[in-house]
Amino acid sequence: MKLWVLRHGEAEPHGARPDPERTLTLHGREEVLRSAGRLMGEPLRAIYASPYVRAQQTAQLVREALGFEPALITVDWLTPETRPQTVLEHLKDQDDVLLVSHNPLVGSLLGFLQHGHLQQPEQVQTAGLAELEGDLPLAGSMTLKGIKRP
Repeated sequence: MKLWVLRHGEAEPHGARPDPERTLTLHGREEVLRSAGRLMGEPLRAIYASPYVRAQQTAQLVREALGFEPALITVDWLTPETRPQTVLEHLKDQDDVLLVSHNPLVGSLLGFLQHGHLQQPEQVQTAGLAELEGDLPLAGSMTLKGIKRP
């Protein structure tokens, strides 16, 4: 199984509007398009995204750049404060999917999948794209193949 985790692109500053409504900046859009290029030719089956505007914009830019036909799947279990264990419950029967989310979830999820605990989160900048491989999406059972920066 392969799993990709993409942090949204650079967004408007905090306080500009409520956090769930913050949008991507022009720089953020450019970052996302560079990261999307790294997914060309990968066997994606689905794109799951947080309902927050910046994650939706990120996922849609990736979808358009890849010419990905299936609709985006918006889920409430990819918001910033979701626990990694909750995400894994939803990935049981999934394979070759892209998750578009936020920190601190992205860093915590990557650490949890690799190490089986939350004490070693990964540092992921905006539009950072992580690739993981493993037999199943279980705590401590996946290998981080790398985190690509835009």
